[in-house]
Formats: sequence, structure tokens, C-alpha cells
Amino acid sequence: MGFVFSAFKMVPALFLGVWALNCFAEFGSNAQLLPESEVRTLRTVFSKMQHSNAGTIRRTVCSDSSWNYTINTLVESSIVCNCSNGNNSNCHVTQILIKGHNLTGILPPELGNLTHLEVIDLTRNYLNGSIPSSLSQLPLTSFIGNLSHLSRLLLSSNNFTGRIPESFGNLKNITDFRIDGSSLSGKIPDFIGNWTKLTRLDMQGTSMEGPIPSTISELKNLTDLRITDLRGRSSAFPNLKGMEDMKELVLRNCLLTGPIPPYIGEMTSLKTLDLSFNRLSGQIPQTLQGLKKIDYLFLTNNSLTGALPGWVLGSDDNIDLSYNNFTSSSQTSCQQARVNLLSSSSSSADGNSVSWCLRKDLPCPRKPTYHSLFINCGGEHIDVDGNEYEEDLSTIGPSNFFNSANKWAYSSTGVYLGNVEAHYTARASSVVPGPAFYNSARLAPQSLKYYGLCLLKGNYTVTLHFAEIMYSDNKTFESLGRRLFDISIQGKVVLEDFNIMEEAGGVGKGIFKEFNVDVEGSTLEIHLYWRGKGTTAIPDRGVYGPLISAITVTPNFKVDIGEGLSAGLIAGILIGSCVILILLLIILRLMGYLGGKHDENSGWAKAFDLFILQSFMG
Repeated sequence: MGFVFSAFKMVPALFLGVWALNCFAEFGSNAQLLPESEVRTLRTVFSKMQHSNAGTIRRTVCSDSSWNYTINTLVESSIVCNCSNGNNSNCHVTQILIKGHNLTGILPPELGNLTHLEVIDLTRNYLNGSIPSSLSQLPLTSFIGNLSHLSRLLLSSNNFTGRIPESFGNLKNITDFRIDGSSLSGKIPDFIGNWTKLTRLDMQGTSMEGPIPSTISELKNLTDLRITDLRGRSSAFPNLKGMEDMKELVLRNCLLTGPIPPYIGEMTSLKTLDLSFNRLSGQIPQTLQGLKKIDYLFLTNNSLTGALPGWVLGSDDNIDLSYNNFTSSSQTSCQQARVNLLSSSSSSADGNSVSWCLRKDLPCPRKPTYHSLFINCGGEHIDVDGNEYEEDLSTIGPSNFFNSANKWAYSSTGVYLGNVEAHYTARASSVVPGPAFYNSARLAPQSLKYYGLCLLKGNYTVTLHFAEIMYSDNKTFESLGRRLFDISIQGKVVLEDFNIMEEAGGVGKGIFKEFNVDVEGSTLEIHLYWRGKGTTAIPDRGVYGPLISAITVTPNFKVDIGEGLSAGLIAGILIGSCVILILLLIILRLMGYLGGKHDENSGWAKAFDLFILQSFMG
């Protein structure tokens, strides 16, 4: 009994000790303390978002290292408080940042009870449900809506449709606007000229129409401008003069015509200039030589003319000038350092003095001899069903032309958004069922062209093999990645917005697409092109864009490969040879070289004459 009594006497002391420790933790270290009401709200919010540590939230959460940490730029946890009286006794939550935690719950309406909340960042999670109407009551400065203090509006990779609301023209404090990969349509609105504080504008892969409005000239603070794949009518280059702080300028496939403005050379901070897949003409401005910080210059697939500038040919930067109309030069190689010059010479220069790979349609430099093609894209040499799939292991990608003994080649263009170190080949993390070539792939951030070279004229079956080996379908944030790209063969689009994962019914599953193709010349072209759709940062930056596992090309015509002769042909050759031999012997006999007149009664001569007679009769 005494033991039990003593134990009960210790309980108040233990309670007081724990209370004292909590007090010390909360008050003794100048900790930022939240009201109990906000603590309860936070517990409810994180519980509904299915955060595993929701129950550990205390009044000191704003200074608790278990809730405030950064693993990297993609994984972060932070609850920021503001204490208005300066003594940490009257604090309120102003920011909640929980990035990359794969939260799988809902966006709770209780967030509206945090009346001082200004910033919510829950990116890279797997939250579902609708956006609570209670959020409209908050003094948010970084969220959807027509808010006068809104500074960042990021709507990329969503399924939004319709036009950009006219009310957005009032967002005069906005600095960052992104709608990449969404289905927003209509013309780019003139009111973007009101966003004079804007530093970043991303409109890649939407369904919007050009031309780019003239009011864009008002955005002098722009450092990042990315507009791609516009619909509608062509237009001249937009007026971007005076934007000297520009670092990333991407106007790809925007139906631009006319010359490249020389003032682009005044953007001395420029690191990436991508004007590819437009209709630009004229010469490359000499002023571009002044872009000392440039790392990537993509002008592919335009109508640029004139001589190739010497500073381009001597550059160590990644430059792609393929598919233009430059006059011929002494350049004989289509790849010099990091400069891709594939098919860049004008039609008038298509003479014998110009290398075959600089000419249009890549004509075979010799007599065409090939009638099949097997490539293990991004992988090593393998045997599949008796066919030898050639290795394709080159890791170069931003502006590269690779030629495999004039039998096949590929051309890769583009750099990954936000990750210039990303790879251009990939391997599956686990074995993909089926042929071994599904375990590797080649990919590109923008454009990837494969060529079958020196092929015999005729009709072929082209089989393209795919397997999604970079995304997952594990019902977490990582499974939200979407890869969409177009496929053209011989210049004709055969698949639009192709999604490997959807077609195969999941990731890590092989799938193939077959096409009937005519080769009229000697070259087969397979083009995979990213039009800005899908996601660019899920699960990681640098995994989007076209991806292909293998290419199979087989003839639909009989090929004379000279492996043997028919029995009839062999018999004919033997008979003809015997006749020729007999005639030769007769001539020699008549000329006296095989016995002559003086030996005509000899036994040998009579035997020979009998042989000749039997040969003709028998």
C-alpha cells in the first residue's frame, strides 16, 4: 500500500514538472506563440490534408525545426508567423508552405479561419477536391483571383479552358504570370501591357492565338519571356526593344515573319534565345555576336539566308541553325563543336560541292542500298527476334546531329526548362516486360528527328516503340506527370498530343504504333515534337518532351539480296557454258590447233570428231 500511495503523491509533481518544461519551451526562449484557436485550426487543416505530423502542432510551431526546414528547392516545410506587438505573445500565421510532401487529402475550408494568411504554397502534392470559397475572405497576395496585391499567378499544367478573364487586366502589381500547358484559348489580351511590373511571362503550349499584342512593349522589366505554339495568323517580330535585362527569350513556333531585330544583341544578359520553328528570314544580325552570356541559341526551322557568320562556326555555345537557307560555305560538316547545321543550305546550293547532310532532304551520298532499319533508341546493341537493333548511346542533346555511318542519324534540339543538366537518354528503374529495348529511351526537350538514310525507294512499315519509364502511377504527387508530344513522318502529322501512359494503360508498359510510309527519295524522316503541353516539373524538372524506345523499319516489297540463284538459272548457265566450250573447240579444230589436216585420219582426231558429233546430237 505504501508503494501505491507514494506513486500517487508523485503525480502532481510530475505534472508540475512537465508544465514547467512546456512553459520554459514556450516562454523562456522568446518563441513565437500562436493563439490556441489557430493551433486547433492548423491541426484540423493538416489532418484533412493527411499530414502525418498534424497532431504535433503546438503554439511554438512557427519556430519549431520539425515544421520549418528545407531539403531542397522542391521539398520544403515552413509556417511563418507575424507578431504585431514585437514580444512574440500575439502572433498569427501569415504563410504556409508545404511543398513536395505528397499530401493526399483535400484543401480544407478551415484555411479561411486563418484570417491573417497571405501566402499558401502547397505545390508538388496530391491534393484533390475543390478550392474552398472561404479562401476568398483571406488577404492573400499569392492566389487565384482579381486581387489588387496579387504578385504571382501560376496556373501551369492545369485543365483550365476559356479565355483569360478581362478582370486580370487589373492585376497591376503582378510580377510572375504562368499558364504553360493549359488549354486557355483566345487571343493574347492587350491588357498584358498593364502588367508593367512583370518580370516573368510563360505562355507555352496553350491553345491561344497570335499575334503577340503590341502592348507587350510596355513590359520593360521582363527577364523571362516564353511564348510558344500560337495559332492564328502570322505576324512580324514583336517590339521588345529596351528589355535589356532579358535572360530567357523563347518565341518558338509563334508564326513570326521577317528579320530578327538587331536590338536583340542589346540584351546582354541573355542566356537562352529560342526563335525556332518560325518563318523568320534575312541574315543573322551581326549584333548577336555581342551576346557574351548566351549559352543556347536555337534558330532551327526558319528561312534565314546569307552566309553563315564566322563567329557562329567558331562558337563553343550550343547553337542550332538546322533547316534554314544559308548560302554554301567551306563548311563540310553538319556538326561543328556544338553547332548543328543539318540541312541548312539553300536549295540553289545543292550542288556536288555541298556536303549531303547540309542539303535539303539529306540525299544519299552514294547509291541507296538499305531496305530495313533497327534502332534501340538510347540503348545498347541488342538482338530481338533475330533482328540486330543498333546501339544509340550518344548523350549529347541541346544542338546535336549524330550520324551512324550514313545508315541512320538523329538531330536533337532544345534545353530543359529549369534544368540544363538534364539527360537526353533514360533507363527504366525496373524491368519493363517485353523486348529489351523498352528499358531504355531517347528523349528531347523540344525536337527530336530520326532519319533512315540511303534507303531503297519503296513502301515501308515504320514501327515506333514506346514505354513510359520516367513517370509513375503510384497515386502520389509523382503520378501527376503528363507527357504529350506530336509525331510526324515524312512531314505529315500522324499522332497529335500523343500520351504514352494513356495509350499503354499505365507506366512501365511497352506499346508500339505502326505506319505505312512511302520513301520516294532515299531518306525517311521521323519527327517527335513537343508543343509545350503537359507538365514540365513533375516529378522532376527535365523529364518532359518526346520519348521513344526503339524504331523498326521493314520493306513491304521484295528485296533482291543476292543470296542464291534459282535451279533454272543455274541450268541455263551450265548449258550455255557447254555450248560456248564446244564451239571454241570446233574453231580450234578447224584452225588446226587440235590436230589439223595432217592428223585427220589419226585415232585422236577421229575420237575428237566423234565427241563433237555426239555433243550436238545428244
